[in-house]
Parts: sequence; C-alpha cells; structure tokens
Amino acid sequence: MRFGAVLFDFDGVLIESEYLGNRQIAEWLTANGHPTTAEDSMANFMGYSGADFRARLERHMGRALPPEFDVARRAEDERVMRDGIDAVAGAVAFVEALPHGLPRAVVSSSSTRWIRRHLEHIGLGSAFGRHVYSGAEHVTRGKPAPDLYLHAAAELRVPIERCAIIEDSPVGATGAVASGGYVIGLCAGTHCAADHGERLRAIGVDAVAGDFGAVEALLQ
Repeated sequence: MRFGAVLFDFDGVLIESEYLGNRQIAEWLTANGHPTTAEDSMANFMGYSGADFRARLERHMGRALPPEFDVARRAEDERVMRDGIDAVAGAVAFVEALPHGLPRAVVSSSSTRWIRRHLEHIGLGSAFGRHVYSGAEHVTRGKPAPDLYLHAAAELRVPIERCAIIEDSPVGATGAVASGGYVIGLCAGTHCAADHGERLRAIGVDAVAGDFGAVEALLQ
C-alpha cells in the first residue's frame, strides 16, 4: 500500500445514514411550511455540524430554529441509535481487509457517541481503536475546514501528505482537499446521484471511486 494511513469519513462512507437523515430534515421542514426534498437537504446541509449546520438551516427558513426541531431531531437520533444503520456496501469487508497495523481513523462531523454506536452495529467496534474523531468535539473548526484531518494525521503520527482520505460529501471533500492529503471521493452510498462524482471532481479530489473495490485499487 502506497499510503501511511487511511482516514474515513463516516456518514455516507461507512454507514448509509445520509439519505435517512436528510429525508427526516426535509420532512420536518416541509411539514413546517418550508417545502424541501431530501435532495435539497443533502445539497444544502450535508456534511455540516454544530453551529454551521444550524446557521444554514436558519438561513433556509429565514428565522431561528424553533425548539420543536431539536425535539424531532433527538427523537430520530434515538430511534436510529436503538435500531442501528446498515453499512455502505463493501465497507465492512474493506476495513477488515486493511493490512494489520496500518494506521486508520474516523474523521466525521458526527458525535463520537453516534460513531461508536454504529461501528458496533456494523461489526467494526474495535477497528479504529481510540482514533475516532469528531469535528464537533476534537477541533474548533469542523468541516469544511481542514483541521479535523490534520488533527487525525497528527494523532496517528503520519504526515497528512501520506494519508489517503475517503470522503463522500462536497463539504468533507473541500476540507480534505485543503488538508493536503490524497482524497478519494466515494460514490458508493445510496444518497449519491449520477452526477455526484463530477461534483467531487470539481472540488479537486484526486480520484473518484464508485465502490470500495475501486478504493482498494487506488490505494495499491
């Protein structure tokens, strides 16, 4: 393998959560007077976390988020935390087949609680050890800033230039490209439309992969 470490985004790369989450956001917005499709939600909100996510929602609505939004989001989060979310096709086998001892980390906008619950659900609970990093918890500036990738590389003690980064969202790809790592835009999730790869190429990813078999070939 020509890289010293692999950094994985989580939602949409390892688990099929992007479409589910954005469908719930779109349904809530539509029910509250702001007609929105899941595709609209993915285009406007996917990949953001914390204050950035909320600010984009409020601009979309033209007003402050009401408390009812947080209630609905918590209810949906607890439902999927209980039920689990399936892995992206090929993700589990790919991670399990990585060379023993190859440094790897999760770099996600989601909370570490969310990440670890769903890693357990898909059978990868111990695959990343302590190297599970959240843009909302481990850095001041989350995606699309490059800080989270640089933080993970430093924790793994691998120069970012020797890290392969697997990202699916335009927001994540923007930060990954800015970090200086080798960025693979993954289009394996069910949320990826036919033009998704072109959107990632326009951001400057080094390669686009339609599945984890293609990712494996790129890493060799």
